[in-house]
Amino acid sequence: MGKIIAVANQKGGVGKTTTSINLAASLAAIKHRVLLVDLDPQGNTTMGCGVDKKSLKNSSYDVLTRHATVREAVKSLTEIGFDLLPGNADLTAAQVELMKQAGKERALAEALKSCRDDYQFILVDCPPSLNVLTLNALVAADSVLIPMQCEYYALEGLSDLMDTLGNIRDSVNPELRIEGLLRTMYDPRSRLANDVSAQLIAHFSDKVFRTIIPRNIRLAEAPSHGLPAIKYDKSSRGAVAYLALAGEIVRRNQKSRKIPSILQ
Repeated sequence: MGKIIAVANQKGGVGKTTTSINLAASLAAIKHRVLLVDLDPQGNTTMGCGVDKKSLKNSSYDVLTRHATVREAVKSLTEIGFDLLPGNADLTAAQVELMKQAGKERALAEALKSCRDDYQFILVDCPPSLNVLTLNALVAADSVLIPMQCEYYALEGLSDLMDTLGNIRDSVNPELRIEGLLRTMYDPRSRLANDVSAQLIAHFSDKVFRTIIPRNIRLAEAPSHGLPAIKYDKSSRGAVAYLALAGEIVRRNQKSRKIPSILQ
């Protein structure tokens, strides 16, 4: 059964989409079966994977509103090695429609039940806000990966997110855990970045990934080509960092027996 990881942070511009795409591609590169779910109405994950968000027959909107199954909506991206459940602006309407449904917070969890055995990892790219879409991701997820920049306001936002995760654990998903905190767009020359990084390690210890994602122009350029960095420039610092992150996540989960150690 695949592990569902929500990539979430209530603060925007922290690298959620970049992380979702590049982690999916890196996990696929080391021979894991991966599904990437775009749950953000902006559809940036979909476009960053080379899929036109405006010409979708079925999308995550259709899955959430029960007009299509996951298998009917998934696109197999053979060039980059993983499957994508695409998303677009229709997800804005999904928020309204879900509010009318009983069990609105469990729509994604119910939809993914039919395909969890098809994958080893299911990554969900969340919107940069706490709404019914993000709630669906957190209810469906086994764990949360939190990308964040090492800056002052990031710590304040992280505190709010921790409160949110605690409330969700207490109310609807008691099994939800923190997969890890990922330092993104990191500049080691910045004293503030180093100070915040030290505070994160002091407070969260081994929940902070050892892998650090640097500021890297190739990471910024790759989405305009519809490719993850590992396919755009596999030798770039960004691509190497996300490959290291994938390895770190796999090792952690094999140690805790959350995923099989070999591809079945």
